[in-house]
Amino acid sequence: MLLCTGAAPPMASIDVAITGLRSAKGNVLVCLTANPKHFPDCAKDPKAQKLSVAAAKAGLVKFAGVAPGTYAVAVVHDENANNKMDLAIFMPKEGFAFSRNPAIGFGPPKFKSAQFNVANADMTQNVKMKYML
Repeated sequence: MLLCTGAAPPMASIDVAITGLRSAKGNVLVCLTANPKHFPDCAKDPKAQKLSVAAAKAGLVKFAGVAPGTYAVAVVHDENANNKMDLAIFMPKEGFAFSRNPAIGFGPPKFKSAQFNVANADMTQNVKMKYML
C-alpha cells in the first residue's frame, strides 16, 4: 500500500530594504499582508506578518517563511514610538513607504499598486520613505 502525503509548499524570505529615513528616532513598523482589505493598515489582519525595528537598525528587515502568493508591504516610521501613524489634519506626520514605491496622491495607495508576487525564491523589495510634514 502506497501513501501519498502532500508536501508543504516551498517558503521564501522577503528582505525589505528601507532608504530615506529622516532620523534614527523611534521605530519602523513593517507589515506584510496578502489581504487587500487590510492594506495599508494591517493591524486587524490576523494573517499579516508585522515587525517593529528600532529606526537606527531598520536598513534591512527580513520576513522569513513566506508562502507563495501575492503580497504588499506597508512601512511607517513611528518616530515617537507610539505604535501608530500620527496624523495632522488628515496628513501623515510620520514617514511611510510601500512596496513597489507607488505614486502617492490623496490618500494611501491601493493594494494593487503595491502588490508583488512571491514564488519559491527569496526576494528583496526596495522601499523609499516619504514624509509629508
